[in-house]
Amino acid sequence: MLISQGAWAQKASRKTSSGSHGGNLNLGVGLGYNGYAGNPASFFSLNYEFDVAKNFTLAPFIGFSSYKNQYKWGNNNSYKYYSYHETSIPVGIKGAYYFDELLGAGAKWDFYLGASLGFAFYNQTWENGYYGDKTVGRSMSPLYLAGHIGARYHFNQKIGAFLDLSQGFSTIGLSIKM
Repeated sequence: MLISQGAWAQKASRKTSSGSHGGNLNLGVGLGYNGYAGNPASFFSLNYEFDVAKNFTLAPFIGFSSYKNQYKWGNNNSYKYYSYHETSIPVGIKGAYYFDELLGAGAKWDFYLGASLGFAFYNQTWENGYYGDKTVGRSMSPLYLAGHIGARYHFNQKIGAFLDLSQGFSTIGLSIKM
């Protein structure tokens, strides 16, 4: 046990001095506001980081958010609640710069600022029979842009947990070193 812990600490300290943060598969779940309708929605994300430069990674990503609600509509004093479902699937690339050295973080911690750029595929479906205004939310461009601030804690050499705060969808999840 002491040998493996010593080897992990030595290898992890090399991570900090070399600036290598790539090779992580990040699986996240969270909540946020669907950027299209401005409604609270669940969110799932997947990305894989690879090193581009010292302390800088790029990560292709895909996400999925879903939101369901009802909308009251009718005419001549005959109103009914109709359900609708919104789905958003952002796809793109996330860049992150790690501030571990600057902050003097230990080998088990990573701290970063980042931005995501991509496209969001959006779909909205309504219950049959609804013929009212179908623009419940804001009309937005399919361009996906989000800023991030986050941290990752390494439980061991292979597994860690992360928290990613964003103006769109904030996630918490599992990070697996590949």
